[in-house]
Amino acid sequence: MHLPQLPPSVYVAGLAALATALVLVLTKRWHGRFSMDGVHGVQKAHANPTPRIGGVAIVAGVLAGYLVARPERKAILGTLLVAGLPAFAFGLAEDVTKKVSIMARLLATMASGVLGWWLTGTAITSLDVPGLDRLLQFTVFSVAFTAFAVGGVANAVNIVDGFNGLASGFVVIALAGVGLLALSAGDLNLALACWSIAAAVLGFWLINWPWGKLFLGDGGCYFGGFALAWACVLLIERNANITPFAALLVCIHPVTEVLFSIYRRRLHGSHPGHPDRLHLHSLLARRVVRPTLAYLWPDNPQFVKAMRNSATGLLQALMNVPAVLAAFLVETSAAKAAVLCVVFMLAYVTLYARLVRFKWCSPITFLLTPPVIASKAK
Repeated sequence: MHLPQLPPSVYVAGLAALATALVLVLTKRWHGRFSMDGVHGVQKAHANPTPRIGGVAIVAGVLAGYLVARPERKAILGTLLVAGLPAFAFGLAEDVTKKVSIMARLLATMASGVLGWWLTGTAITSLDVPGLDRLLQFTVFSVAFTAFAVGGVANAVNIVDGFNGLASGFVVIALAGVGLLALSAGDLNLALACWSIAAAVLGFWLINWPWGKLFLGDGGCYFGGFALAWACVLLIERNANITPFAALLVCIHPVTEVLFSIYRRRLHGSHPGHPDRLHLHSLLARRVVRPTLAYLWPDNPQFVKAMRNSATGLLQALMNVPAVLAAFLVETSAAKAAVLCVVFMLAYVTLYARLVRFKWCSPITFLLTPPVIASKAK
């Protein structure tokens, strides 16, 4: 596969997002009363109040890329900007007011999926699953499933957002992977559109990692998650030879995080939407990254404390690379891609079990003994 020369829209998207992110950081004294994320909370890992409106920079970057893109790519990026507006707006409203409910934000991301279908006529019509594929031939089922899938991925990206560079790094890697899959299928316009969006997210990432000067926020998570999900929808609908399970592989980490979090919270009587410190990234920070850094720099506890956040974010973002590479290898085989999806999900559970039980065990055994999770992980 020959990689094409990147068009100006990719560079413009990245530079515009980077410049906007810098402006947001430099002007925080003016908007900080509305945009700051405090340091108190179950999942807070930062030491100083920080603006959480990084999604503005990403949207600005994608818009700039759209303005200079060729017409065939403008159609993709323009639809993304318009359809992603509900997801971004409700997320940004939560960043500013801290009063938008989880259900309202979920419905907004699903509305973005419906809006994407309304603008383009594109919805998921095949999953390579007998029986379900027949249902998806009916428009109402196809649109409803598309909205569910898009909303699920967007909210999954928001759930994994907890450390510097984690959610944004994941989105960059995943979008780069979708672009490669599109390129291998001969869909150059979709590939370059994905890379333009990835460049915009990367522009934000350069300000967020490693020092956390600007946070992604709900607006950024939902817009980035929607962009990734919609790119996956376009990938499988525009390229029939790409199995939907390959697209799922690209997103497998946040999807597994959501499903497993709902499972363990329901079993322990917790609300599925309530935050806690038992996500995989939280456990990695406490039980792998912190002791490793402390071992490497025993005489510099301040450095260890400062770098734990960013080291964890980078580590877990990079953990998605194997899944993206695997998707590229099995892009046309539904059976192989489906098996690999299960393998990566079980690998996640296996690692989680190791972190809470301090020993390796079968993921199936671990799932069947949920009380041990709660008692060991506290």
